[in-house]
Amino acid sequence: MVEAPRYRIAEDDLTGADIAALLHLHLDEMHQWSPPESAHAMPIERLRGDDVTFYAAWDGARLAACGALKQLDPGHGELKSMRAHPDYRGRGAGRAILAHLLGEAQARGYTRVSLETGRPEAFLPARRLYESHHFAECPPFDDYAADEFSICMTREL
Repeated sequence: MVEAPRYRIAEDDLTGADIAALLHLHLDEMHQWSPPESAHAMPIERLRGDDVTFYAAWDGARLAACGALKQLDPGHGELKSMRAHPDYRGRGAGRAILAHLLGEAQARGYTRVSLETGRPEAFLPARRLYESHHFAECPPFDDYAADEFSICMTREL
């Protein structure tokens, strides 16, 4: 049996070339699978906002995954830019960053964490990951609206 790598997860300032490349891939794929009005991934400049904390998961010197936690209000956070590097899909990197973000949300005292992801088939692995961490479909929250290409999910902490 092959053991999954352990990841070092740390807050990131979004200045590294590896992060920029992974986020560029993330945005490109969102636009490939969803129309522009349904692609809600944040550009790197917006991820640097004061209401967003961005994290990277590293396997040694290699970027494995990333994700961000956006504060919606003092008790509610939103997951943003969850993405595993293609070389790390299916290797626990997404699960590791998700667990880290949920731990950070709890440490901040959030009582709820929500997210928006896509409905097309390409998003099924992400939805299954969220469901395995007790996220369930919910009505649109914050600035989201009902959309045939999007699904909103939430979980209580």
